[in-house]
Amino acid sequence: MNKVEAVIFDWAGTTVDYGCFAPLEVFLEIFRKEGVSVSVEEARGPMGMLKIEHIRTMLAEPRIRQEWIRVKGEEPSETDVHRMNDAFEDNLFQVLSHFTEPIPGVVDLVTLLRSRGIKIGATTGYTKAMMEIVAPGAKAQGYAPDCYFTADDVKAGRPYPWMCYRNAEELEVFPMNKLIKVGDTPTDMKEGKNAGMITVGVVLGSSELGLTKEEVEVTKTNELEERIRYVSEQLKAAGADYVIKQIRDLEAVVNDIEGTPLPKEEGSLL
Repeated sequence: MNKVEAVIFDWAGTTVDYGCFAPLEVFLEIFRKEGVSVSVEEARGPMGMLKIEHIRTMLAEPRIRQEWIRVKGEEPSETDVHRMNDAFEDNLFQVLSHFTEPIPGVVDLVTLLRSRGIKIGATTGYTKAMMEIVAPGAKAQGYAPDCYFTADDVKAGRPYPWMCYRNAEELEVFPMNKLIKVGDTPTDMKEGKNAGMITVGVVLGSSELGLTKEEVEVTKTNELEERIRYVSEQLKAAGADYVIKQIRDLEAVVNDIEGTPLPKEEGSLL
């Protein structure tokens, strides 16, 4: 059986910022200021990418592109992309420190993984400057990976595998199938698969589910389960080898990979 030697986590929506709300609100705001209406679903679609690529991808979506042309009278340009990215960064830096709380279960899970000799890395769609806010904030609340890399550290961000490779190099773990990539978006799954890693999607707390902790608690069971199934299908379609309901369920994945299954709650693996 394969021995898991490292886990590479995503940040927002996976280990911090339950529901991944910090970037969402800013994406909505920068398009609103341009006079172009976008939906929450459209804003969340490219989540996980480097933020300038996220904006570029949104502007390339046919409905948004047509709305932009209707409002502006011309095609969106690279000048527009860079202007909006500057606005995104300005706005995000004002609020980011309020979105660094670890998602419930993360701190205990990381302690457990380390007790098993598993190293912890991370990749992100945030820039290095953004992570200079997020990483210390999360560390002060109990979560700190052994290392992390941003798209600023490599030639290109997700879905390219370069950040995962840098983690593997820093953690001194190879081959890549000894590492697990954990994330909350299809872009995370593509990054992990492109790196030759085992990929795990997590639903509760994810950008794909898009609910706060409070909303999860009050949503009717049948409605919540239907939404969980939908998100699970999206993550699997993007290449997830496993989908788990919540982050603490990752232990069951490690046990399954290593061939040492332990009793687990029903529904922890989706």
